[in-house]
Amino acid sequence: MNKEGLNPSSSFEQKRKNMADDLCFITKDGLIIKQPKKSPLMLRMFVLFFAMVCGVYICSVCMRQVRTRSNGRVLSVKVVERPCEAPVIQPSEKSYVHFPKPNTFARAECECNPVRYFAILSTQRSGSGWFETMLNSHINISSNGEIFSNKVRRSNASTIVESLDKIYNLDWLTSASKNECTAAVGLKWMLNQGLMQHHVEVVEYFKSKGVSAIFLFRRNLLRRMISILANSYDQNAKPLNGTHKSHVHSPQEAEILARYKPAINTTLLIPNLRQVEEMVTKSLEYFKSTRHIILYYEDIIKNRTKLLDVQDFLRVPRMDLNSRQVKIHKGSLSSQIQNWDDVEKTLKGTQYESFLYEDYKMS
Repeated sequence: MNKEGLNPSSSFEQKRKNMADDLCFITKDGLIIKQPKKSPLMLRMFVLFFAMVCGVYICSVCMRQVRTRSNGRVLSVKVVERPCEAPVIQPSEKSYVHFPKPNTFARAECECNPVRYFAILSTQRSGSGWFETMLNSHINISSNGEIFSNKVRRSNASTIVESLDKIYNLDWLTSASKNECTAAVGLKWMLNQGLMQHHVEVVEYFKSKGVSAIFLFRRNLLRRMISILANSYDQNAKPLNGTHKSHVHSPQEAEILARYKPAINTTLLIPNLRQVEEMVTKSLEYFKSTRHIILYYEDIIKNRTKLLDVQDFLRVPRMDLNSRQVKIHKGSLSSQIQNWDDVEKTLKGTQYESFLYEDYKMS
């Protein structure tokens, strides 16, 4: 019979001895203890735990860095706008095509519709008010009136430029403003409202900004003088229910204002006519280098196709233009001047004699 079978305890003792031999054994150099083998599952759990700790630490460091940068400066994203493309035009026309970006409103779907800049250059009582209402009846034209009648705005070149910039950027809002879909924007400017005084700066501005000039004058300066004197009388007398009106919209009002017949100072008559004539000639000389068109009130009255020329000049679609204004002084001058005989005697035989008899009718 096997000894192990006879003595179980001796078998157990033998196994324990073998295990002890595996853990340690004695050599001549000393006692060597063997490390027990580690479980693979514990090792994997330890590695996983270490990786998680490292990940949390790295994330916390990154978050601190992002927070520090965001506190230092705000991340800004710039949207690059695609510039509007000019329509197919001649190279010489490109400087007169603009795409303004108003500060007071958005042009919406008309943002890339080109806009032309213009200025009506004229003298008082030359039909400029009537002419401007005709232009403003066009759906795409905005003329903002006589803005430099205000002395502060024309006090120096800087205030003039500031006002012009506001107009041509479509930020000068008036009843004439077409806003989004304006195709031509401008103003009415009298020669004696800082225009001649600052003509050098204005010409430079017109050329650099691409502004077109529309000259509007009156051929018959004697009729213009009568209109000035009558308007001056109306400012003081106010025959229309105590109200001064430079322009009227009914035949009844026109008839009331036409009743006044001014007396003209014949001593100053010729010098005054010559002065206006010289101012007009000088203005044309000053602005000859700008893009411009020259119109006369009488020509427009006789031939409305002149209005088509203006629309072509501004490069806007042709339309029938109209005005509610009613002409005040009609017919021969002999019925409109109190001292007609003296005036006739003064002008006869002079270069201004034709003013006495020239007449026209509204077409």
